[in-house]
Amino acid sequence: MVKKPRRQIGMVIDLNKCIGCQTCSMACKRLWTGEGGQEQMWWNKVNTMPGEGSPRGWDGMGGGFDNGHPFLGRRLGAGKPRPSRLPEDEEFGAYVGLPAGEEVARAGEGRRTTAPDARPSWMYNWDEDRGAGEHPNSFFFYLARLCNHCDRPACLEACPRDAIYKREEDGIVLINEEKCEGYRFCTEACPYKVIYFNPRESVAQKCIGCYPRVELGVAPACARHCPARARFYGYVDDPESTVYKLREWKVALPLHPKFGTGPNVFYIPILSSSRLDEEGRPTGVPRIPLDYLKSLFGDGVEGALNTLREERQKMRKGSSSSLMDILIGWRWPDDFFAPFLKAPDEAKPPRKKVTGNADG
Repeated sequence: MVKKPRRQIGMVIDLNKCIGCQTCSMACKRLWTGEGGQEQMWWNKVNTMPGEGSPRGWDGMGGGFDNGHPFLGRRLGAGKPRPSRLPEDEEFGAYVGLPAGEEVARAGEGRRTTAPDARPSWMYNWDEDRGAGEHPNSFFFYLARLCNHCDRPACLEACPRDAIYKREEDGIVLINEEKCEGYRFCTEACPYKVIYFNPRESVAQKCIGCYPRVELGVAPACARHCPARARFYGYVDDPESTVYKLREWKVALPLHPKFGTGPNVFYIPILSSSRLDEEGRPTGVPRIPLDYLKSLFGDGVEGALNTLREERQKMRKGSSSSLMDILIGWRWPDDFFAPFLKAPDEAKPPRKKVTGNADG
């Protein structure tokens, strides 16, 4: 079992604010995954829902826990079912027709590593804005995904090299690349499929929670750069933290709680407009089916949506609502990231790129 950290950092993402601009994705990409072997890595990604996401069909690939035991796929005994699998390269968004990862890594300086006639069958977020349903009741929304820095990371328990660890001071989950042998059991065990393989380095890599910034009092890049101010960041056990307050309101829910990993990224579920009848009149029935939202966030989503509607109605009638005040966030960054309020130029991170190689 994972040793419980002294503190646990968490993030809340308000799906009612996310505009799908991918600023968070690009902020992360520019900061952390711009080196060789990381071309297809998106540690932060924004998927259109309903959609297949990235890797394609990730939520049907298995992983997580079953009766307290991690799905370890290939490590199961002979004759037992295979409950989880690795994503294929093209499901992550690799070009079909390109050399395999190891061949790309050994292409050498000055040689092409892309095939000029290659045609991809799937790329990151190709189902953007497709949505579901029929006009005039079609719908879609955006779902940002990243490592959840879980209370019980399946990746950690699946690693035979003990290369994955959870930091005692803040609960951020990291990979010690000096120990990693590239077996990819971690990717297979992670039900969210947010762990990538770097073929150039032959190691697993993932979101590091921007820990070099966090150590200096700066919020993660994905949160701080969000133009919609849809992300809140702080300690889940700090009563002064917005993350704590939103969880106390029971409107911040984990994605796929059924996976059993205890995620520390939470979501404010989206409030949808009413379905329209044949005459174009509102029916009062939400356009996004409740059962679909339950499939993502569990049974608690119904209560969360009711609370959000009730508190929003209070403000419409001229009453105050502390919940709506939190979600609006009148003061930036104070209402969003406390105590990680320093600006990046106030606390410059080390120039050397850090990838989580601290001793576990």
